[in-house]
This record gives sequence, C-alpha cells and structure tokens, in this order.
Amino acid sequence: MSYRVLSGELARHTGATIRLCGWVHRRRVLAKVTFLIVRDRAGLAQVVVPPGVPVPGEESVIEVTGRVVANDVAPGGFEVVHESIEVLSEAQPPPVELFRPAVEAGLPALLDHAAVTLRHPARRAVFAAAAAAVGAFRATLDGLGFTEVFTPKIVGTATESGANVFALDYFGRPAYLAQSPQFYKQTMVGVFERVYEVGPVFRAEPHDTSRHLATYTSLDAELGFVRDHRDVMAVLTQVVRAMTAAAGLDAVRIPDEVPVVHFSEALRLAGAPGDEPDLAPEHERALGAWALREHGSDLVYVEGYPMAKRPFYTHPQPSDPRWSNSFDLLFRGVELVTGGQRLHRLGDYLAVLGPQAEHLEGYLAAFRHGMPPHGGFAIGLERFLARLTGAANVRETTLFPRDLHRLAP
Repeated sequence: MSYRVLSGELARHTGATIRLCGWVHRRRVLAKVTFLIVRDRAGLAQVVVPPGVPVPGEESVIEVTGRVVANDVAPGGFEVVHESIEVLSEAQPPPVELFRPAVEAGLPALLDHAAVTLRHPARRAVFAAAAAAVGAFRATLDGLGFTEVFTPKIVGTATESGANVFALDYFGRPAYLAQSPQFYKQTMVGVFERVYEVGPVFRAEPHDTSRHLATYTSLDAELGFVRDHRDVMAVLTQVVRAMTAAAGLDAVRIPDEVPVVHFSEALRLAGAPGDEPDLAPEHERALGAWALREHGSDLVYVEGYPMAKRPFYTHPQPSDPRWSNSFDLLFRGVELVTGGQRLHRLGDYLAVLGPQAEHLEGYLAAFRHGMPPHGGFAIGLERFLARLTGAANVRETTLFPRDLHRLAP
C-alpha cells in the first residue's frame, strides 16, 4: 500500500511505490515524455509521466502515485515513475514564474502577490532562516536561565516618549498599540530575573525608507543583577552568534572579541562632527567598514550614547552623566540592536520623571518593591534578516509588510 513520502526522502524508498504530494513547480511536455517537477515542504522531486497523460498547470496541487527509481540527473538523484495522478486543486497561471532561480518581479509586485511569490524557494528560504534564527534566540536564552514571557500589546500609556504611537478606542478610553514590551519585561525581572519575549511591536513610523516598518517582530531580553551594560552585551553576543549560525544563509564574521567603541570615538572614526547627538546612516556604514577592515568583524558595538537621545529609564554613565550606559550593535553597517542598563532605584525614576511619574504608577510599582540592577536589548527580526541576506529593503524580509502606504495583503 502506498504512503506519502516527501521529496527529500526518496532515496530511502528506492523501488517502492509511494505517494508524492505537492505543487506542480514546473512541467516540461516533450514528444515522448512529460517531466513534472513537484515541490513540497522538503524540496523538489521529478516525476516521469508517459505521453498522452494530461497534466495540470503550474502551482496546481497534485498527488502522484509511482515507483521510486534512481536517476543521477534528477533533483536529489531519484525520481518517481508515474502510475497515477490526482489533481487535488487546479491553479490559475501564477503571476510570476516560480521555477526561475530568482523571482523576476519588482518589490511592489513581489509584495502585492505575496500569496504566490512567497512560495518561491528563495523566498521560502528567507523565512525558514527567520524561524531558525528565532529558535536559536530562544534556545540560547533558555540555556542561560531565561524565562519566556508574553506581554500585552494594547497599553494605556506610550512606552517611549514621542508621538509615533497608534492610538485606538478601548471601550471608550484612549489606548495604544505597544511600541515595545519594555515596561513589562523590566517588571518581570522582578519575578524571574531573566526574561525574553518574541512578539510584534507597533510604531506609527513617519519615515518612508528602506529600513522602517509600522510593525515588526521584536526579540526582546532583559536580565537582572548586571554590573553594567557590558554584561548585557556579553549575552547579546552569544545570542547573535547563535542566530546567525542557525539561519545558515551567509557566513557572518564574528571574532572572539567584538569591537566596542564609545560614541564620542565613533563620531571621530565616522568623520562626523563632534557635537552630533546621534549616528546618521552614513556614519553607521563608515563604522561597519572600519570594524570589518580593522577587526575582521561584521559587528561593532557603539556604547555611551548621549543621555539626551536615550529613553528616561536609561542608566547614565557613572563617570560622566552626559553619556549613557547604553549601546547599539551595528551589523554590516546598520543598527541592528539597541540596549543598555536601566535605572533600578525608585528615587532615580521619580527624579527623572517629575510630575509624569503619576501616569506611570503601574510601571513604577515594581521599583517601589525592590528591583536589581538590570538591563536588556531588542533585536528587530526583519532588519536582522535583511542584513543577513543582503536585501536592500527590509520589506523583502517581511512576510506581509505594513508601512505608510501598505495595509494589504
């Protein structure tokens, strides 16, 4: 009796009659024979069909019954010799030819027809890499004693300062889509000491650039009993090393010691004016080139950003409070991660917030009852994938992007 075998398993079933199920990836109808390339979750398999047997069009879903035989020129070295074909779902002609090595479509068409273009093996590989990277993120932190948490995505107060929030009507009261799990993950340090979360965040992002989205997947972590932000960086380096290895798309150069530069030195290395409050994209690119040239590293940490450019919960640099115990991790010349040490004493929060403290009582409750020195970081998954794959636009590494103009599909 035949049973379903995946394309990657044919070698183990030589001579057997099996069922192969999948999509018609490509069909080549010749005078004496028809070759069907069938795609399933494991890859591609060739089916040999005798002349005169009708075959459905590309992207139709079929079930083939046939015998597995060796063939050195077939994908994987084996093929299925047709006995019968059942069409489970007949497809209309796809808007792009998925059998091509690359999807031959511009970015708008790629995104407009995502239901089909995501089936292309090269597109699938990007999001398979995303799944592997997230798995490595979780596994690494689990191994370091972290606990996964799940926090609300509708909040009563904007997490970060500024106007880039999505407001909504929550049963007649104002509420917002969460920009970050920041407040909650800090609170949970008081419960588990070490926590992480994988989830969506929402930014009413006014910038229409190749690196900004209105919603993306954030990989957040927070850990207690740190000495300073360098302890956070040490954990992050382990995480990024594991994620890049698991994704497996391209070799990433990560030396034993990732270079670290202070913000003031980063300005000098990037050729920026010494009074710049932040790094512009061209400065980040210059620092990425410097790290690769001088240290053989695709990564570089920039620490000590000005306190004026960091959120209120950021811990100042003890030796000079103009600077912060915070950092960005640049990956191939683009900011990938933001993190740092947080304030942990209630008095410090009350001093920084002033009258605004009354609006954050739920957040401050944790600090009223004792919190250890702590810090954390957040990785944007889609931006990570873009740097890993060399994509020019973060929308290429987002399943269904949301930005200033796109709300479908």
